[in-house]
Amino acid sequence: MSNLIDRETFDHLVGLAALELDQNQAEYLLRELNNQLKAIRELTAIPLDETVPASLHGIPYTTATSTEPREDTWLPHPNPAEIIAQAPETREGYIVVPDIPHTTLE
Repeated sequence: MSNLIDRETFDHLVGLAALELDQNQAEYLLRELNNQLKAIRELTAIPLDETVPASLHGIPYTTATSTEPREDTWLPHPNPAEIIAQAPETREGYIVVPDIPHTTLE
């Protein structure tokens, strides 16, 4: 696989995403995506000490510097029908979404 997104692949992805881009927008987005891929390759090339634990942001979490994380708790909405009623189309208590045409990928 190439290290860059070629125009054919880009056009295919744009079609899958159903984006409408003019030529300038398409060139800009393709260039920016390829710049992001280059940056990712540069980051993956940095040698890391395998004894250092992975973290999300590089700053160690301690209770001295951060508050305790909150416990995740599920709280059901008191009236789900109120949310469903906001949808443009519903059927039997479910939100109806338009059918999305699919293309078979090779």
